[in-house]
Amino acid sequence: MGCASGGGMCTMSLMALMAALNPIQTAKASESLPHGLLVVTIDCLPAWMLSAWGATWVATPSMDTLAARGIVLDRLITPSLDPRSSIDDLFGGFGKGSLFDIAAAAGWRTAILSDDRATPDRVALALACGQSVDMLEVPAVATGSPAARNSETNLARLFSQAREVIVAGNHQCVWCHAGSLGVSWDAPDIFRTSYIDAEDPPPPPGAGVPYFTVDASTNPDLVMGVRQVFAGQLTLLDFWLGRLLESVQSTAANGKHWGVLVMGVRGLPLGLHGTVGCLPACTDAAGKNQWSGLPYGERVHVPAVFVDPGGWMACQRYGGLVVPADLGATLQDLIAAPRDALSRRGRSLTALLESSDVPARDRVVVMAQDGAALITPGWHLLLERPEAAQPARLFAKPDDFFELSDVANRCPGITEEMQAALESAWQGDVERAWQTPLSPEAIGGLAPF
Repeated sequence: MGCASGGGMCTMSLMALMAALNPIQTAKASESLPHGLLVVTIDCLPAWMLSAWGATWVATPSMDTLAARGIVLDRLITPSLDPRSSIDDLFGGFGKGSLFDIAAAAGWRTAILSDDRATPDRVALALACGQSVDMLEVPAVATGSPAARNSETNLARLFSQAREVIVAGNHQCVWCHAGSLGVSWDAPDIFRTSYIDAEDPPPPPGAGVPYFTVDASTNPDLVMGVRQVFAGQLTLLDFWLGRLLESVQSTAANGKHWGVLVMGVRGLPLGLHGTVGCLPACTDAAGKNQWSGLPYGERVHVPAVFVDPGGWMACQRYGGLVVPADLGATLQDLIAAPRDALSRRGRSLTALLESSDVPARDRVVVMAQDGAALITPGWHLLLERPEAAQPARLFAKPDDFFELSDVANRCPGITEEMQAALESAWQGDVERAWQTPLSPEAIGGLAPF
């Protein structure tokens, strides 16, 4: 049995020690229901830019503290580039059987705070179902220059409002959605300049979210400058996230323990594969929004930290493949207990509260406008649309974290097998791509820890 990353103490030994030190834990961890639940979803948040996932040059102390309190999900993959799809999967939709429905059945009142103008329309269905949901809009504003003060930023307005909701104590389920990373990088200059050395050129001016392609003619200083500005925006995000989490921590003094989930819903290209920033959604012939780009990890590998109310999973990491629907099923179980969950679109991870022996997914299928990906514990296969007539690309996981070394010609058998499974998705049978048996070689290692 493996050990948790960065620790040195085996996973089960740590859990056994925690149980021995906590005399009030007389029931199974999965049966200890929380007094409340906080879910924070963040758009345009790639895992690779956070210190808990390896970016040691970016300061995110609040996220690091949260990671120490809970379990870090190393490989949360979004099956779509559409952030709304991840949100739907997380909450089970907004109708009957959604997380909000389960919270209402448990007697909980829900507060939803969002700076994304599209969220209110999408929550209208929950309100129409008569659920106990209060919607608070804090629209993000696109500005031309960085804010003069920390408190004037989009993130400050959103998280301050969410903090007030927690402190007021009238809601037991709080969902806070931050979409402003895709609207404005308005962190005050002090946040961005902290990442710029004296010999570095000045960063790109303004607060606009950039979008441009990267080729041989692109000045590498421009790409680095964008990353430095974004790092400053992440530090601002971390500051206000920490203030919000402090309000949840304060409830513990009154004997109330909340479950907390913080996760990204879509990544953000920052020059690793020829693109910086995200284009706005375009509309296809059927009237559905589509997001351009290929499903590299910088777009679909997002961060997540889950803190259970009993503290059973402190200082842990889970290395298995996870999708947002799995976290949705976990939250449902956390509120209602497994036997009462109304929706089962994903695989609940509540067993991690008691054991590291949790079956890991053998794949995630990602569908995008310009291509698709089949991701297994050992590989990331990227396949462009058939009309592109481009060969499949294969990247070894976890060693090739950024998908920079194509090894398809060195592993032709694995490439052909995974490509055959993925091509069924382009033919309209996405489910087959999820279910087609794969050989052990195509799956790779399945040990999640």
